[in-house]
Formats: sequence, structure tokens, C-alpha cells
Amino acid sequence: MYEFFVSLRYLKSRRRQGFISLITLISIGGVAVGVMVLIVVLSVMSGFETTLKEKLLGINAHLWVLPQRAGQLQGYRELASRVETIPRVTHATPFTAHEVMLMAAGRVAGTIVRGIDPDERSRTRDFARLFEGRDLTALLNPSASNPEGAGNGAPQSARRGIVLGTELARTLRVTPGEQIILNSPLGILQPAGILPNMRGFTVTGTFETGMYEYDAKLALISLDEAQELFDLGEVVHGIEVRVDDIYRVRDVAEATKALLGSDVWTRDWMQMNRTLFSALRQERVLMFIILALIILIAAFNIISTLIMMVMEKTGAIAILKAMGANNRGIYRIFMIQGLVIGLVGMVIGTIAGLILARNLPAIATVIEGWLGIQFFPPDVYVIDQLPVEIRPLDVVAIVVTSVCVSFLATLYPAWNASRLDPVVALRYE
Repeated sequence: MYEFFVSLRYLKSRRRQGFISLITLISIGGVAVGVMVLIVVLSVMSGFETTLKEKLLGINAHLWVLPQRAGQLQGYRELASRVETIPRVTHATPFTAHEVMLMAAGRVAGTIVRGIDPDERSRTRDFARLFEGRDLTALLNPSASNPEGAGNGAPQSARRGIVLGTELARTLRVTPGEQIILNSPLGILQPAGILPNMRGFTVTGTFETGMYEYDAKLALISLDEAQELFDLGEVVHGIEVRVDDIYRVRDVAEATKALLGSDVWTRDWMQMNRTLFSALRQERVLMFIILALIILIAAFNIISTLIMMVMEKTGAIAILKAMGANNRGIYRIFMIQGLVIGLVGMVIGTIAGLILARNLPAIATVIEGWLGIQFFPPDVYVIDQLPVEIRPLDVVAIVVTSVCVSFLATLYPAWNASRLDPVVALRYE
């Protein structure tokens, strides 16, 4: 296959063709830069999407089962057991949620207090990870874990534990072991009227999801304590369901409604965050298109390089045709030449992009230290560091796109070279 060897020979620099070789290097560099930037940017966006899902679902359920009418769910233990029989369901735990005011030494913060079953929630891997191996039951029920320390002589608040988000604890300026007052705006109906519903709690720990909204506005107490505090009796506000495949949650939701009937309705994590993740997907597609223009610009460099090469090699092309090379052979010579430029640029860009993407968080940390700034302040962004996730399918799509664009860039110059008339070309040699 002489076309391949001739095309490689044309790519080698000689003194008279130094300018063309420089253009060739620029074309290779353009393709490499385009591929590298695409890999890095899409890896960061994929990492952001994955990190956001982990943080959202670390503290929240994949699916909520909610009452249809009354606003409270009765017989929740039996309902949770039935839900757990549905395929792909790993856990089903009851919960309550109330808006309250927390007070500590003159500081006040409005928050959502969620009543959970610590025994059930501690079995949830993502949720338990927030507490780094600490016993959630002991945190929310200190009297049960230490009956001597919370005996009859201890204050009532010492028997009731509450876990705060790190930012909420920072706002109230409390640390584990200190006392806070929980004040419900609903109050308690008494013969004398509505009295404030206030109760003391001991801060037994903190958690950090990495999302400022949750860390600053969420507190956890035990389900039994929440039912007693808000006079709920044996009812809850809903059931949190976790599944083994978050992308099959719609199937679980349909099975849940079919099993429990019309008395309940469901809401999954995709519905709760539909706008956010839809915007992320659209942004990834648009970013791919915009950054692919860099590869397109490199393709124009390939076109100009091959056109100049054809003009420089007019005599050589004529000699090849005089020696018996046909139009198809000449066409292949310049097509291979353009493909080699594209492939070399693609390989260099892919390797550089993967190396840069893999080390980008460390590079960002070094730059933050040099400049004395923080790229992702936690009170502004939902992440506190640069996330990166290299997805093989994204890399394959980028590689295929760059090769296809490089191939298309060779068509016109190669066709133009194949139409060269050797008689006209040799006339002026």
C-alpha cells in the first residue's frame, strides 16, 4: 500500500517545506487542544452532576410515599413492611417534618426538624455515611444508650438528643453537649388558650452533607420524640423509600401505588429535582457543541494544510500519475495524510485530557493556595471542591467526533489533488 508510505513522507519536513510542516504541527495542536478541553470540561460537569446526586440523596430518600388526603399516614409500620416487599426496594422508613425555631443563648434560627427512626435509618448506607460510623440511635436517644447518665436526676433535655447540620450549629454557636430550646409555632391547645410548645434538647452531634441548604436548615430528632412533641400519636407524615437503582425509581413508584391503592401518592427524586437535572443535561449537550467548535477550527487548519501541501507537491503528484498512480491512489494519499494529523492530535489530546482531568482537583487546590482564594465557597455553591468524573462513553464520543471531523476535513483537498492533470502540472516544472 504505497499510499500510506507516500503520505507519511509528505508529512516529513524538508528545508523548502518547513512552513508547511509548521502548519501541520499547528493543526495537530488544534485537534489536541480541542479534545483535551472537551474531556476536561465534560468530566467536571459529569462530576458535578454525580456529586449533586450523592449530596441530594445522601440525606433524602429516593421515593416518598405520602398520604392522599388527611396529611398524616396511619398504620405506617404495616405500610412500610409492605413497601419493602416490592422488588428493588432496600429500605422503607417513616418520617415526620415540621418547621420550628431553635434557640440557644439568645440566638434563634428557623429550621426543619425531621423525626426519623434511628434504628431503621442507620441501616441506610448513604445516610449512615454522614455520621462516620457513629451510632445514630445513641445520638438521638442518649438516655437509652446511657441510662445512668440520664437518670431521674438529670434534666429532661439530657434525655432528648438532637443532631444539627454543621452550618446550623455554627449559626446557633452550639457544640455537642450543649442545650437548645425547640419552639414549635403551632403551640399547644389548653383550656387557657394556645400555649407555646417548647422543649429542651441536648445537641448530641452534627452532620455535613456538603450542601449548604441542608447543613444550615435541617435538624434530626427521633421519631418517637417527634410524635410526642407534636402530638401526632401513631401517625407520620410519610414513608421514605430507598431503592437499589435510582434510575428505576419510577417503576418502584408505580408498583407502590398499585400495592397501596389510591390512599397514597408518591414523589420520586427525579420529580423533586427535574428542573435542576434537566438544566444540567442541556448544559452538557450545549457545552459539548460549543467546545466541539475548537475541533472544527482545527479541521479548517487541516484543510488549509492539505491544500497548501497539494500546491507544494504538484510536480510530485504529476510524476506519480505519470508512473501509473490513478486518481483513487492520489485521493488516498492526501486522505491518509489528513487522518494521520487528526489521529495524532486526538491521541495527544486524549492522553493530556485524561491526565489533566484526573489531577484537576489537586491542581485547583494548589492554585487556591497560591492565590489565597476559594473557588467554591460552601455558602454559594452546593459543592466545596472541584468534582471530576471521567465517563468512558464521553471519552469515546469525543474521540469519534474528532476522528470524523478530521476525516471530513480531508475530503475536498484529497479530491482536488486527485483531479490534477499531470501534463499541465509538468509543463512548468
